Amino acid sequence: MEVTVVRGDITRQQVDAVVNAANRRMRGGGGVDGAIHRAGGPAVHDDCVARFPHGLATGDAGWTTAGAMPARWVIHVVGPVYGSGDREELLSCYRRALEVADELGAATVAFPLVSAGIYGWPREDAIAAPLEVFASASTAVAEARLVAFDETTYEQIAAALRDRA
Repeated sequence: MEVTVVRGDITRQQVDAVVNAANRRMRGGGGVDGAIHRAGGPAVHDDCVARFPHGLATGDAGWTTAGAMPARWVIHVVGPVYGSGDREELLSCYRRALEVADELGAATVAFPLVSAGIYGWPREDAIAAPLEVFASASTAVAEARLVAFDETTYEQIAAALRDRA
């Protein structure tokens, strides 16, 4: 699997699936979650309600339509809150997202840094976690694209990728 980094808006990525850093209720929220629900439109929310009436557990993943976004699917993951969750739950988000992508037949998947925003996960570890999972994953996903919204995050991810090469 090729791991890439781009600077941009995850809701505009031309990929098979985008990963949403969702909350447990699966009804939209702030950050990446809010952006995906706004960009995808009501179809994303309605599919979340239908498919996940009780939400998802921390560390788990599930999929919905991507609605009006260019991607076909949204793979929702529920990351841990730093200080009350653990790193294994964070790693599980990336593993489960890849498993769901394989079930869907998604070859290209765009990922945010799960739990790195309002959930407070330290940036360095929020970058290391997906790279660790991607390095050992057995998956049919051809490209795992890490999407950085700002230049600083982009540079940090790019440096971590160079260090692992």
